[in-house]
This record gives sequence, structure tokens and C-alpha cells, in this order.
Amino acid sequence: MTGLRHRPIMKNAMLEFGVGLPDLDLKALNQAHGENSAQEIVQWGFETFGQSMVLSTSFGIQSAVMLHLVTQVVPNIPVVWVDTGYLPAETYRFADQLTSRLQINLKVYQSVISPARMEALYGKLWEQQDVDALNRYDYIRKVEPMQRALRELKAKAWLAGLRSGQTDHRKSLNRIERQNGLYKLLPILSWSSKNIYDYLMANDLPYHPLFDQGYVTVGDWHSSRPLTADDTHERNTRFQGMKQECGLHLPQTPEEAESLNSSSL
Repeated sequence: MTGLRHRPIMKNAMLEFGVGLPDLDLKALNQAHGENSAQEIVQWGFETFGQSMVLSTSFGIQSAVMLHLVTQVVPNIPVVWVDTGYLPAETYRFADQLTSRLQINLKVYQSVISPARMEALYGKLWEQQDVDALNRYDYIRKVEPMQRALRELKAKAWLAGLRSGQTDHRKSLNRIERQNGLYKLLPILSWSSKNIYDYLMANDLPYHPLFDQGYVTVGDWHSSRPLTADDTHERNTRFQGMKQECGLHLPQTPEEAESLNSSSL
């Protein structure tokens, strides 16, 4: 496999999010590994970060691709699933199916505040037709649990199935990134929908069951809908079309990161 002889290109080591996290030269790494296959990126990540690498999943429409691809290289990798408490019933069944079939080392994380308590304190945030309300929802139900998972699992690197065609932010990313003090590896960043389909078919893997009902992306039941002829982008079907990202894959300011570390939720 090409590119795997390259060792990590480091500057001075420093401590941030991960304990003993090395300061890697991202420009040099992306030049060295930018054309590697998805499997080679995963292999490089394991050689570089070892047991300190985790994979995240939403058990969304195409999640079987990354779950299969990564676990073929690193079978027992911790797989973080943030369960918001508002996922469709089909997602919970799909998660159970894939976890059993692929023997996933699943780590389920949830918000420290229950759905009922959140609604009592803040109302149904997704019904307020306000981006700030949606952002508050996403921080409580998704971002804080994910950040807690990364801390508790002592992660230095995070594998994610982002693709550049999904959102404007993702178009700007490289395959090896840095986010909030740890490394982000994006093996299938350049994959097209056809690449996804071909991988699923070649490995006899399922789409999420809601795909057959017209969903091209799915999150919480109240903030996802099928694609229509009027939609200009698949992300129009999420978050009432008011935003593209839930916040999990966006950099945070130091103040935001600090607020997530508090127990004031």
C-alpha cells in the first residue's frame, strides 16, 4: 500500500485535549497521505495513534460504510454513538443490527440532562424556528456528550465519515485535520455517492431503512424529513433547512469548549 512508510511528521509535542498529543505538521501529512486509499488512512491512524483512536457513528443512512471499512482494519476500535434520545425507531433497530453483524465495540453516550428535563426547562427547542434554539439543542444533546466521550476515552484521534459534498464547511476540510485539540481523520472525504453505493454493494451492507422512504440523511425524528423535488441540497432536509451542521464537526472557541466541560447543563 502506498504512503504507509511515511512516519508522523512532528514539531514540538504539546498537551491539549489528548494527553501527550503530538503536534503534527498537517500540511506535510496531507501532502504525504492525501492520495492514500480510505483503508490506508485508517491504517496510518492506527499506526500513529494506536489505542487512542476512536470512530464516531450516527447510524445514519450510509453509516455501514465507515463501520465496516474501519473495523476491517481496526476490529476492536471504540465506536462512539451519541444517542440524543430523539432518534427514529428505525435508527435504534438499525444500530442494533449493525452492532451485532459487525461485532462493534460500541460506546453509547447521552446528554447529562434527560429529554423530559430539557423540554421542561427550555421547551421543545426544535419547534422555536430559531437558530440559537437549535444550537442550544445540539450542544445539549450532541456536542457535550461527544466531547465527554472523547475525554473519557482519552482520544487523540477521531475517525469520522464526513464527505466534502455534504456541507459547505466540509468542502474546506483536508483528510487529516485538527479540531479542538485532537486529530480528525476523514478517510472517505473525497468519496462520491457512487463510491458509497459501490462499497455497500460490494460488501453486502445495508442502507438505513429510511432510505427507502426518501431520506438521504437522517438524524432526530423531529429534524429530518425525506428529500423533495424542491430541495436544492440534501442538507435542506435537516434542521428545518435553517443550518447545515449540528456542531459536532465544527471548531469551538475556547469559551465554548470550556462551557461544555461544566456540569451546569
